[in-house]
Amino acid sequence: MLRHPGNTNLTIHYDATFQGLPVMVDKGPFIQDYLAALRLTLDRALAEYPRVLAFRVDLRLPVMTELPDYAYTNKVISLFLESFKAKIKHNREMARRANPYAHDSNVRYVWAREQGQGGRPHYHLVILLNQDAFYTLGKLSSDKVNMFHRLQAAWASALRLSVHEVSGLVQVPENATYRFRRDAESYRELFKRASYLCKTATKVFGDGFHAFDTSRL
Repeated sequence: MLRHPGNTNLTIHYDATFQGLPVMVDKGPFIQDYLAALRLTLDRALAEYPRVLAFRVDLRLPVMTELPDYAYTNKVISLFLESFKAKIKHNREMARRANPYAHDSNVRYVWAREQGQGGRPHYHLVILLNQDAFYTLGKLSSDKVNMFHRLQAAWASALRLSVHEVSGLVQVPENATYRFRRDAESYRELFKRASYLCKTATKVFGDGFHAFDTSRL
């Protein structure tokens, strides 16, 4: 086992699989501790819900816009998640008013803080929801309130900006959505895709900020 030179508490993972699950080999090496935390988060979601909706999203900071000081710290991702979870809770409350049997959903997540060539941090996330409550992200161009609009509004709230000012900063990659069950091939596909968040590249250690975190649920 090789320890990460930037943080000797972390172990580097070079193999093409982790606990029998595929990883994005071309993006490696990875941090083994992060891969373990990713798998635990997926398994916790499946322990609560038989079907899970998962999706990838990236959050970036605006250029040439005055931001609060905390926007460059991990407080901003905490504020984003608080706002997003509040929006999901509100949606489920409204759904139960219309149908007392409407499904609820906790919000589980995995995030990675990375730094590009410009030295500005950005975040990659995987968000996990109850598929019986939420089935899709919805169209990004839709006028209806959907998951993408909730993400955008939550990021605007975290940055103390208007939704218009964060246009283009909430990015949903291609083929971002996964619907999976336990022991299904979709679980393996999602783990491989999400292993990207666990790569060693572009993560900064020693600056006082965590580079990776997951929900505690």
